[in-house]
Amino acid sequence: MDGSMHRSKRRRLDTTPKPQNGFIHSPVESSSDELAAGSDHEEAERRRASWSIQKAYPPQRPYRRSRSFSGSESPDELAVDAKEYWSARNRGRSPSSPSEPSAEPSSERYLDHDHDEAEEEEEDVAPEPGLDPEIDPEQEDGGAEGDVEETATAADGDVAVDQSFGERSPTPVPQPPPPPPKPDKVTYHQKYLLRGHIRGVSAVRFSPDSSMIASGGADGAVKVWDTVTGRLIHTFEGHLAGISTISWSPDGATIASGSDDKTIRLWNVLTGKAHPIPFVGHHNYVYQIAFSPKGNMLVSGSYDEAVFLWDVRSARVMRSLPAHSDPVGGIDVVWDGTLIASCATDGLIRIWDTATGQCLRTLVHEDNPPVTAVKFSPNGKYVLAWTLDDCVRLWDYVEGRCIKTYQGHGNKKYSLQGGFGVYGERGGPRYAFVVSGSEDGAVLCWDVVSKQVLQRLEGHNGVVLGVDTCTLEESRLMVSCGLDGTVRVWEEANADAEAADTTNTSTANTPPQINGDGVNGDTVQQPIGNMEVEKPNGLPETNHDHNLEQPNGHKDDPEPEPEDTEMGEATGPDG
Repeated sequence: MDGSMHRSKRRRLDTTPKPQNGFIHSPVESSSDELAAGSDHEEAERRRASWSIQKAYPPQRPYRRSRSFSGSESPDELAVDAKEYWSARNRGRSPSSPSEPSAEPSSERYLDHDHDEAEEEEEDVAPEPGLDPEIDPEQEDGGAEGDVEETATAADGDVAVDQSFGERSPTPVPQPPPPPPKPDKVTYHQKYLLRGHIRGVSAVRFSPDSSMIASGGADGAVKVWDTVTGRLIHTFEGHLAGISTISWSPDGATIASGSDDKTIRLWNVLTGKAHPIPFVGHHNYVYQIAFSPKGNMLVSGSYDEAVFLWDVRSARVMRSLPAHSDPVGGIDVVWDGTLIASCATDGLIRIWDTATGQCLRTLVHEDNPPVTAVKFSPNGKYVLAWTLDDCVRLWDYVEGRCIKTYQGHGNKKYSLQGGFGVYGERGGPRYAFVVSGSEDGAVLCWDVVSKQVLQRLEGHNGVVLGVDTCTLEESRLMVSCGLDGTVRVWEEANADAEAADTTNTSTANTPPQINGDGVNGDTVQQPIGNMEVEKPNGLPETNHDHNLEQPNGHKDDPEPEPEDTEMGEATGPDG
């Protein structure tokens, strides 16, 4: 009895497998006493020996990127093949437990060796040549659908790798078509030729809704035209001298006109009546006027070197700005009404705070040419200035520098005016252009950015003094006026009209002529009596025509002969 107990204890001690050369030998090799056991244990020993031998000689696998198991909490993860461990773990049991009943002891016996097997396995496993063993795990896993495909063999069997997974590509997202290329020209053609003024026309403006056109001339009359038909709607008369400037109220119901008689008058387009009280306060010719965006204030610039801010309801001066040391040639109000721009023949452009009357910025070009007109850009960030050196300059008034200079027109003597317009294909990107009249009878359009001349419109027989632009429904329009006494309406041609114009060019040369001599419209006259008006220097009143050469600014002949000017010639700008 004692002998059998001693032999049983000895068998339990000898059943612990001993690692040799990194492999676990069969319990048959570790304990020779088990070979002498009776026949009733042969079947169990055969099964245990078969399973142990399979574990002692795991299948050899190609080396792949190694993972360090040194930080693992479970040592028996290291005593078996890594793939077998994960496969067994997914089946919900320990990797050391067999798939069928076995007489082998529990896997707890592997704990007796601590980390001996782990150290031996780490010594046997080496990284692939050229790979950094300290590579980031996410980078390692993310590189490699191809690595998984290479190491997956038929013997693994437990993992099915989609061979086509690495070849999949994301579904292409449809991209919008590229925008059309930027046009290199605009194609305006003459639509109407409006006649009605008996002398030169110095100012022309579209109404805020673009449905009407107002024009004022040296004959002292303000005429209102229908934009679509060209029909004359109203003729307002009342000034004692020629009209230099006109402006529409924001609601489109009132027109203001400034004259050489030193007054400003208001005309109601809806009722066809004149405002009973003229704006009196300037001591010399009124050169430029502009409404504020709310319509409750009117700003005027005069030959008396002052800028006045008027209350429209009371027709009284709210504030007087000692703006310049020379005659004020132009003024404008920014779109939100907070700033006023003024310019003069002293070569200065000044930006004023509307609320305080403080001068915020003074702009001057290094050549210091006389400045005759200014215009805020639609976004209010820039000021466009016309100078008597054949240039139109775009100023960044915040930084105080000239950023663009547009050339190609002639401007040495007269006060020319223009503005901004848009062009581009319908439904596509829109681009901005600058437009101005010229002393050679042309209207020029420049691209704002490239300064390229987009189009040169011919038609006037003298100096083109004023130009304005608008968009009416789907049509882009332009209107111009000049010393020839005409008002011309231009329309941008669409693609079909442009193609037709290439085969028949006579359309632009023979536009419909509309005679607005008062027969087709109402004439409103303000009584002026038989008083004879004289200039301060005693010269009889004639047509001033925006001529800045002489102190009185007027000539009888609409085509004056060239004369030397006291301001001299200005050299071309560097900007």
